[in-house]
Amino acid sequence: MAVSNAETEIDPAKSTTTTTLRVRFCETDLMGIVHHATYLVYFEAGRVEWLRRRGITYADWTARGVQVPVASAELAYRAPSRFDDVLSIETTLEKLRAVSLDYKYRITRDTTLVAEGFTRLACVDASHKLLRIPEDIRTTLLAGELAGA
Repeated sequence: MAVSNAETEIDPAKSTTTTTLRVRFCETDLMGIVHHATYLVYFEAGRVEWLRRRGITYADWTARGVQVPVASAELAYRAPSRFDDVLSIETTLEKLRAVSLDYKYRITRDTTLVAEGFTRLACVDASHKLLRIPEDIRTTLLAGELAGA
């Protein structure tokens, strides 16, 4: 079965979620700044919250035999963060294809851009074979945040 790479049109008004977190001491290095690898964890925190606000959990997907591991990631550092900083993570669904999702991220402290990046998640089954994103999941991904989320 051939799988099309065609992208689904995404409504920009429904594609972004912003969440905040406070930098924990254990996330900093000897210089007192957030360790570079931690930003990928922050991307994941933003993505999990993005999904949660749409009524989706990874546990629900896994129970259905649908998994979405990160297949690719890019990250650019713009300014340091330190212990106790409050960061805003803006997570945007940028592309939705038949078997993958692309998210972009912007992490800021007040008005300062701290980091930005991108992840591509591949939709796979329990055997890690590519799986077409189920239609009901696609609909939920495109619908925007739930009221009161």
